[in-house]
Amino acid sequence: MSATVPGDAGASSVPAGAGASTHSTESSIVSDLAPDLPVLLPGTATLGVMGGGQLARMFAHSAQQLGFRVAVLDPDATSPAGSIAHEHVRSAYLDAAGLARLADMAQAITTEFENVPAAALSQLAERRPVAPGAAAVAVCQDRAAEKAHFVACGVPCAPHAVITNAVDLAAVPDALLPGILKTARLGYDGKGQQRVANRAELAAAWQALGEVQCVLEARLALAGELSVIVARGRDGATVHLPVQHNLHRDGILAVTTVPAPNTSDVLQTQAVDAATRIATRLGYVGVMCVEFFVLADGSLVANEMAPRPHNSGHYSIDACDVSQFDLQVRAMAGLPLTAPRLHSSAVMLNLLGDLWFAAGDLVDGKAMATEPDWAQVLALPGAHLHLYGKAEARPGRKMGHLTLTAATPQQARETALRAVALLGLPAF
Repeated sequence: MSATVPGDAGASSVPAGAGASTHSTESSIVSDLAPDLPVLLPGTATLGVMGGGQLARMFAHSAQQLGFRVAVLDPDATSPAGSIAHEHVRSAYLDAAGLARLADMAQAITTEFENVPAAALSQLAERRPVAPGAAAVAVCQDRAAEKAHFVACGVPCAPHAVITNAVDLAAVPDALLPGILKTARLGYDGKGQQRVANRAELAAAWQALGEVQCVLEARLALAGELSVIVARGRDGATVHLPVQHNLHRDGILAVTTVPAPNTSDVLQTQAVDAATRIATRLGYVGVMCVEFFVLADGSLVANEMAPRPHNSGHYSIDACDVSQFDLQVRAMAGLPLTAPRLHSSAVMLNLLGDLWFAAGDLVDGKAMATEPDWAQVLALPGAHLHLYGKAEARPGRKMGHLTLTAATPQQARETALRAVALLGLPAF
C-alpha cells in the first residue's frame, strides 16, 4: 500500500485567459507520435475513432464539417456515432479482425472513452498514428497510476492510499477516514465508489467492490469543482478552453458554467498550468480534461483526468469559435491548434434519461418514457439543444445536453434557470 499527501503545485507560467497557448519546456517524456508525420488535410483522409457514443458522434460532426470521412468501431449496431459515420465497424474492441478493418479504413485513430482497452490502441498503433497513445490512456484507466502521475507532475491531489490486499487495508492511516473508496479501474460518473466513515465501513465497502485494487481518498471540504480542457499537438504546442465551473449530482455532471464564477485569475492560472504539465509529462497528443476540486481554504487539488473530450466542454460547440471536438480532429490530423476564443457566456445542462420519466406516466404498472416539451425550451433565447440519438431513455443515461448562451454570465444563468424550471430540473 502507498499513502500520499502531495505538496504544492508550484508557480504557474500559463495565462488564465481562454485559449492562451504555450509550448512546454519539458523534454523528459517523448510523444509516441513523431512531429514530422504527414499532416492529414481536410477532404483527403478518413479519421477513425474507437467507441461509438455521444463523444464520437460530436467528434464525427466536427470531422465531417472539415471534409474528413469518419470510421467508427463499436459493437453496438445502433450506436450514436455509428449511425452518422461513413463507416461503422461492428466488432468488439479487442477483435483483431475489427481492428484490422479500422486500420485499413482510417489514416489516424483516436478514442472516445478511456475504457477502450489500451492493448487495442497498441495494436492499432503498429499500423496507424493513434492519439492519444496507449501508454497515456493506460495511466488514465487506473486511478492508482493516475494519482502517481499527479504526484510526479508536482500537482496536488487528495491524500490517498492504494489498497491491493488485506494487509494494505489494515495499514490505512487514520487520517484518510472518513473517505471515499474507489475502484482503481472501470469507475466513472460515480460508479465503482463508496463513501466510508470508519474502518468497519471501509472493510465492508472493499468487500462489496469485489476486493479489487482500490484507492481510498480522504474526504475533503470542498468549495467547488473546476475543469480544464487542454489540447496538445505532436510538436508539444498546447491550447486550452476557458476554465469551467462544474456542479455534480450523484457523481454525474449536472451543470457547467463559463466563465467560471467566483474564480480568481490566480486559481485559473494554477489550474491551466497543472493540466498542461499533466498532459506534457505523458507525452500526450490530443484533447484531455483534468478535473479539480477547490478546497474550502481556496487551494486546488486534481481529482481525475480523462484522455478525451469531456462532458464539461460540450458548451464549446456553441460558445467558442473552436470547440473541443475541433481540437481533437486537429490534434490527430496534425493540423494547427489555434487558441479557442469564448464569444458567449454559457451554461450547459446535462440531460439524463430521468427527464424522460419526470411525468410519472405508467403503462401496465411500468414507467413510460415521455419526450420532454422541447418547443418550450427552444423558445428561450440562446438555447442550443443537442440530443445524442440514443434509442432508449434510461434513468442516469446521458441523453443530451442543453447549452444556453448569452452576452453576459448573468443573462446566461437567468436563461438557464428558466430552462430548468421548464424541464423540472433542480435549480442551481
